[in-house]
Amino acid sequence: MHAKQFYDWQTSGGTDDVMRLVDCLERADIAWCAIGGVAVNHWAGQSMVTQDVDFVVASDCVERAVSLLESAGFRSERFDWSVNFQGRSAVSLQLSTENFYRDFPSRAVPADVHGILLRVASLEDTLAGKIKAWSEPARRQSKRIKDLADIARLVEAHPALWNSLTDALKQQVQRPES
Repeated sequence: MHAKQFYDWQTSGGTDDVMRLVDCLERADIAWCAIGGVAVNHWAGQSMVTQDVDFVVASDCVERAVSLLESAGFRSERFDWSVNFQGRSAVSLQLSTENFYRDFPSRAVPADVHGILLRVASLEDTLAGKIKAWSEPARRQSKRIKDLADIARLVEAHPALWNSLTDALKQQVQRPES
């Protein structure tokens, strides 16, 4: 079983939904990138299956992206911080509308994640996003623990990132051997 088949099996057909997302944004020439766990999977070396695809688009393209994805058959639900989309699979597509991420698409890089070609946030932006998520005290403990694990995965794969960690994180993440 190759990566795309495994991902599709784990997400009840999620490959098609993710590929439709990519196709909609690329055909419309919208600046965008995956953030969160999908971006971590690219940079960390060893992938972990996630049923959420967090992404961001250029801030002036949010409404256009929502319209395109709805036209492609995704159902949407708006929140203060995101617009969430559901297709035909178990994958939840989450468009972040937080200002923190607005410049990420301009630094995005092409990537192959689970056999799917897409754009992901730069390494530094991926780490910054994970640190932001981990730092939010109101976030559920299980989510913060996963964020911490993602930070550790990034630092293990890219030891130079150790210098970007806060003192609080350095107390919780083991320093990688150089």
